[in-house]
Amino acid sequence: MRTRTFTLAVLLASVAAQPLAAKEGMFTPEQLPEISDDLREAGLELDPEALSDLTGFPMGAVVSLGGCSASFVSPQGLVVTNHHCARGSVQYNSTAENNYLENGFLAKTMGAELPAAPGSRIYVTTAFSDVTQRVREGTEALTPNERYDTVEQRMKDITAECEEDAGYRCRVASYYGGAEYKLIKQLEVKDVRLVYAPADSIGKYGGDVDNWMWPRHTGDFSFYRAYVAPDGSSAEYAEENVPYAPDHHLKVSAAGLDDGDFVMVAGYPGSTSRYAMLAEVENTFGWQYPTFQTLLTDWIDTIETAAPEGSDARVKYESRLAGLNNYEKNLRGQIEGARRVGLIERRREREEALAAWIAADPARAGYRTAIADLSDLSQESATAARTSFWYGNATRAQLLGVAQRLYRLAKEREKPNAQRESGYQERDMAFFRQGLQALDRRYDASVDKAEWKLFLDGYLAQPQAERVAVFDEALGLTGVDDAKQINAILDSYYANTSLDESETRLALMDASVADLEASNDPFMQLAIALYDYERGLENEGEERAGRALALRPAYMQAITQWQREQGQLPYPDANSTLRITFGNVMGGSPFDGMQYLPFTTLEGITQKDTGEDPFNAPERQLDLIEAQDYGSYELASIGSVPVNYLSDLDVTGGNSGSATLNAQGELVGLLFDGTFESVNSDWDFDPRTTRSIHVDSRYMLWVMEKVDGASNLIEEMDVVE
Repeated sequence: MRTRTFTLAVLLASVAAQPLAAKEGMFTPEQLPEISDDLREAGLELDPEALSDLTGFPMGAVVSLGGCSASFVSPQGLVVTNHHCARGSVQYNSTAENNYLENGFLAKTMGAELPAAPGSRIYVTTAFSDVTQRVREGTEALTPNERYDTVEQRMKDITAECEEDAGYRCRVASYYGGAEYKLIKQLEVKDVRLVYAPADSIGKYGGDVDNWMWPRHTGDFSFYRAYVAPDGSSAEYAEENVPYAPDHHLKVSAAGLDDGDFVMVAGYPGSTSRYAMLAEVENTFGWQYPTFQTLLTDWIDTIETAAPEGSDARVKYESRLAGLNNYEKNLRGQIEGARRVGLIERRREREEALAAWIAADPARAGYRTAIADLSDLSQESATAARTSFWYGNATRAQLLGVAQRLYRLAKEREKPNAQRESGYQERDMAFFRQGLQALDRRYDASVDKAEWKLFLDGYLAQPQAERVAVFDEALGLTGVDDAKQINAILDSYYANTSLDESETRLALMDASVADLEASNDPFMQLAIALYDYERGLENEGEERAGRALALRPAYMQAITQWQREQGQLPYPDANSTLRITFGNVMGGSPFDGMQYLPFTTLEGITQKDTGEDPFNAPERQLDLIEAQDYGSYELASIGSVPVNYLSDLDVTGGNSGSATLNAQGELVGLLFDGTFESVNSDWDFDPRTTRSIHVDSRYMLWVMEKVDGASNLIEEMDVVE
């Protein structure tokens, strides 16, 4: 599509003079100089130009955990993140007899720190560059599958070249629907150790009841430490490793904030769908989310029944339960939010307005066909997602997933490393191995069987047209509709497998295709039977993705140009790369008659406390609150220590653990949640209802000093008044 000579980069540069309508926007670092006036007006005292330097201060202190965000807070590699981000490592090190989830964990010396869960990583950005031309050049004339394969191979090649430097992890990230590509190089810290995590009765206070809600009183913070080899290079866990010395770390503010103060969050938001087309929105909110929300409710009940409180199985599944509860409540909030704001109708109106804008200028006519084709593709993709939904769930059994990955690995190893699918290259083998190891502390046969039975019941209830013949035949489901028959089938799988043994799983990483095809393990036999069918699904998905690579950049050019003319600042959807969002400490009124104050206090903890989970604060904490022992952390305007606070920042999942910074770039808290009314902002930003929830640095320090005695960590950090 070449109807206009402008490029997306030109469009982005041209919006610098456009004012922001609200605090909307997850901005890439290179965009910040363009909005320097807005940042200064909001209260930033640092030079906005400095914020665009990913290796300078303060961005050089911000790191990714590969799913959550975090930041360095000492010269000795101490990293602060959310409690719920580190909770998997707490759970991994816990047993029913030695339950760190219940009791908390504090290493008073470095020698007492525990290895984090297998696969834990800290990624420190060291370089960033544009590789758009190299990725996209000459792809316009290719068929969809050729285009997809070419782009994927070029991204792999660029990544491989970057990773010739040992100890680094590189990634080519796509922006604006494939209009731009950036190469990000990060030091991969492989030796991550758990330093401190408050007990769940602080770090998860309020639990699933308070999740996504305000007022909130959750001490959602924990500490890791990054370790490297004595020469400073990335290394797996070893006793001789030493703490990593970051180039930059954040000072921690004990003075904190007050209502209206400037705040800025730097982190790695996962994904948003602000530019999704109507067909995707209709399918998501009309079918996918409601269907999955119902399934999640049943899934949670199934685990809680199969893994009773106090059992070792419950400890193994605590992390999964927390994630499922979080997701279920999030989906309910998204569904309610979409209904409240009329999201589907708003998206329809946006597409009609965009079409009218295109029609108003003959020079824009080339957009019309691309957008119409993309709309058809979105509908096609939505239909495919519906058709495969129940099959995807029916193949969720953990050991089946293990068998599928091992067989795929054997198949991929028949290719040159550079041509293997992502996840199966040599660069991925450490993660692969650690994932197989981690299963020991996250798998219980009785629970897994109960989950699989739940998913199969849903699958068997679907019309025959949505059943998969090869799956039915391989599992023996043809003609089966009796629960006893299904139980007997599943019992035979769990009774005759050896994939529940860590040694077996790890040994099979080196197995050939022939070795695995000779296996009598039922899960492996099922994985092999499904292989060709699943590759067919994968090829169909890649064909659709190849078409999207040709169509979506044109759509993004149109919509960003149109937004610019409407006085809006274009920014790319979140994609797990570093983003900055800014605003102010601010309460709100999400709906008529409801007022949210900006801070919660220690006294709110006692008001909620029942002595029973999830409102069971430690006795020592309650005594300190009753005595009004605030130490030096009191906020005069509220007459107490602030626990959590609200801001109007634009964030999403993956931002968990992000450093919340004040105007001087000091740590004043950690972002950990949003209000229930905010969760729909992944799709549509509403300045009235969007509020983010942060744990206050003063509460973090108060708990560390007064409740848990983590004086060694306070002394290690640069705490400023």
